[in-house]
Amino acid sequence: MNKTTSMALAILLTWNTSGQAEDQPITSAGYDFPTMDCGSLEVGYGPYDYTNPIHFREKLPIVQRAHFTSNVEQLIRGETALGPMNDIAYTLNRFPNHHRALYSMMRYNLALEQRPAAGARRSPECWFERAIRFKGDDGTVRMIFGIYLHQTDRPDAALIRYQEALALIPNSAEVHYNMGLAYFEMDRFDDAVEHALKAYELGYPLPGLRNRLASVGKWPSGQ
Repeated sequence: MNKTTSMALAILLTWNTSGQAEDQPITSAGYDFPTMDCGSLEVGYGPYDYTNPIHFREKLPIVQRAHFTSNVEQLIRGETALGPMNDIAYTLNRFPNHHRALYSMMRYNLALEQRPAAGARRSPECWFERAIRFKGDDGTVRMIFGIYLHQTDRPDAALIRYQEALALIPNSAEVHYNMGLAYFEMDRFDDAVEHALKAYELGYPLPGLRNRLASVGKWPSGQ
């Protein structure tokens, strides 16, 4: 993952999920999930919704204290003998749309360049399929999935995910910024500028995309 995208995710993961649009159900259309059994969502504890304030307050701490610790999130070590992915998998089984756990799962797989990575139990696509099946109107899940697809050289599929995310969270600076990055890397500079301008209008703090566009003479003067 390049530095600009990594910083984009750092901003994303502090975002307040309460800004998601309502009554805009979106299915998993736009990406053909491999034919596989990604497993039932039913577990003994959960599944719970990461974006539900009650679940977040009352259920999430029980899981995070034992499994999704700072060491696990940063992939330093696991809280069990089986390594960090075992704890991430436990977290995602209980909170399928846990944004930070999905991001850590993505990083784990990308770092090892083996998908599914050893100990991952399921492929990244399966973890995202489960998250979307569980919470189809969670725009942040679709955005993280888009970033994963982008990082694994599937830009067309990534853009579809970003578009789905944007339909759900239209005022997300993070979605616009990541769409701009994708368009820039596809040499679609006019589209990249459009989304960059929107991201900065919405308060996105990092200058990486603007600097990239300026480096190829595409950033509008006076902006």
